[in-house]
Amino acid sequence: MENLEKNVHAKEGEMTKEIESKTAQVPSKVYLCVALTAMAASATLKCMGHKHTALFVGQWVAPFLLFGIYNKIVKTQGHD
Repeated sequence: MENLEKNVHAKEGEMTKEIESKTAQVPSKVYLCVALTAMAASATLKCMGHKHTALFVGQWVAPFLLFGIYNKIVKTQGHD
């Protein structure tokens, strides 16, 4: 049973390292630009009268900024 748990954690670690290596190639500026674009799109939709769609798109901003922060941490601190 313990071997199975160790194998699962080993595979998860390998997958995480692979994801981090790919996302570290994306410039941090990209996440900021995407967040700003989502803000602008949300404001535009609100002005056009699409209230619910504007709220939906506006909620994308925080996750994009968090992706940017995570990306920056991975680049500066590395992974386990």
